[in-house]
Amino acid sequence: MSVGERDPHTGHMTTGHEWNGIKELNTPVPKPVWFFLVATFTFAVIYWVLMPAWPYGVNYTRGLLGLDQRTIVAENVRSAAIERSVWTDRIAAANLREIQADPRLMQVVREAGHALFGDNCSVCHGTDAGGGPGFPNLAQAPFLWGGDEETVQETIRVGINSEHPETRVSQMLAFGRDQMLARDDVKRVATYVRSLSQPEIASMADKDELAAGAQLFLDNCAACHGENAKGSTDAGAPDLTDRFWVYGGDETTVTASIHGGRMGQMPSWEGRLSDVQRKLLTLYVLDLRTRQQ
Repeated sequence: MSVGERDPHTGHMTTGHEWNGIKELNTPVPKPVWFFLVATFTFAVIYWVLMPAWPYGVNYTRGLLGLDQRTIVAENVRSAAIERSVWTDRIAAANLREIQADPRLMQVVREAGHALFGDNCSVCHGTDAGGGPGFPNLAQAPFLWGGDEETVQETIRVGINSEHPETRVSQMLAFGRDQMLARDDVKRVATYVRSLSQPEIASMADKDELAAGAQLFLDNCAACHGENAKGSTDAGAPDLTDRFWVYGGDETTVTASIHGGRMGQMPSWEGRLSDVQRKLLTLYVLDLRTRQQ
């Protein structure tokens, strides 16, 4: 290690370190760096004094300003509730038909109902309410339990095959699995049922087999679906003559439904959603159907 000396080119002293003829200069820290270090330290001290900062045990220093994010969030929630009460009180007080007749309230229904549907219903029925395998199309298909305002609102409240004591109950028997119908008879009924909504199947099927399937339908299925297969809102039995299927209308799926039965479920939203929220969902779904017709 050499003794420190002044570099003739820069005028700075060297540190005395040298590597292969290269000498290390003892240059001072730039003033801007000192400035930012001091400013950062000053800011940190001021922040520690004014704001909640240091934890100790199960608590923390509150700071001179006494700010608390939980308090701020709670206050924001209260403010939002007060703002919403302007229209939630009107919706709570009015009946469904009065709300439907008020364009301003219906605009609120479309905005708030869309968010409610997306958060609670879309996971099963889809974001567009178009349904999917095992979940009905709410935007276009006939309602299983009836489509008037009060009935839809009640279905949302109690659910279907749910744990609610007043739940709607619906179950399709397993005609094949429980040996109520032979395998060939299950296929005959499946062909007949599919022919009701798909005329091309009726034109290609064997007439005798189709007639046998029709008779089997009357003997085993008409009690719930009706002799005309139009369904029953009393039993939650779907209309089998339209193009909408809950589980699917292909041969394999229809045969599986008749063989193994079906028992879909919808949760009760009472206790999960408020009365106003369930009313908003009811109006949103009914409005969605009107706009898609």
